Amino acid sequence: MGLFGKLFGALKKTKDSFSEKMRLLFSKNKLGNEFYEELEEILISSDVSVSTAEEVVERVKETAIEGRLKDEAYVTNLLRETLTEILEEAEVPEIEYPCVIMLVGVNGVGKTTTIGKLAKYFTAKGKSVTVAAADTFRAAASEQLSVWADRAKVRIVRHEEGSDPAAVIFDAVSSAKAKKTDVLIVDTAGRLHVKDNLMKELQKMERVVTREYPEADFLKLLVLDATTGQNAVNQARTFDEAIELNGIVLTKLDGTAKGGFVFSLASELALPVIFAGVGEKIDDLEKFDSAGFVEAIL
Repeated sequence: MGLFGKLFGALKKTKDSFSEKMRLLFSKNKLGNEFYEELEEILISSDVSVSTAEEVVERVKETAIEGRLKDEAYVTNLLRETLTEILEEAEVPEIEYPCVIMLVGVNGVGKTTTIGKLAKYFTAKGKSVTVAAADTFRAAASEQLSVWADRAKVRIVRHEEGSDPAAVIFDAVSSAKAKKTDVLIVDTAGRLHVKDNLMKELQKMERVVTREYPEADFLKLLVLDATTGQNAVNQARTFDEAIELNGIVLTKLDGTAKGGFVFSLASELALPVIFAGVGEKIDDLEKFDSAGFVEAIL
């Protein structure tokens, strides 16, 4: 099953919820102000932020009025185009090699599992991969990462529990450079986005990579649990302010009936979703497809 099939399966809850609301809207409303007000409410109930929902509806309304077309298929297609455009306006960075990918996020979003999947993703493309166990805070974090590294058949750099995460990154960068590794993927400890001291630790880790490996493409990706809802935007905003994120990795897409915050990430923060987890297996991670995502929920 390709990404499109996996995406459709993972987003079934979102599609069922959204499609039912749209069906009811069309059944009781003609295309007037009340219709567009309810469309805005549907978007907000799907975890699209108020400002992004207003933007989407305004774009749809303006084009529909200009075209003087009012049937359901036309408006649905217009909504599909508008949502896709919003996602694509947040530009996805081209990954160049060698590269360092540092994953950040709050506790429990699936960073370690995502690293295993990312390692498999890149090795499947013929790239050499090393993972760095810079989550030295959580008990057994490096052991858990070692299991995923074994599954993906990649090297791991790790220190003792309680070590300085920046020291782990320093050694991992030195190793990656010496062995001419294509991709270095860095695990970090889960941290609440409201804890300033933990954000400063991330900034220190960022500085090590920038100083020691300036020739590498450096991507800082926030791992977000798709079931988090609108709070995901608040998390992203705080992490972005601390370390200037390059994009998002979405996990647990199959567990949400909403997922509209993805549009708010693109619209308000210009943060693209780069990868999406579409299942539990090690190869259930794919490059995010904006058009496919919209198609799967409408």
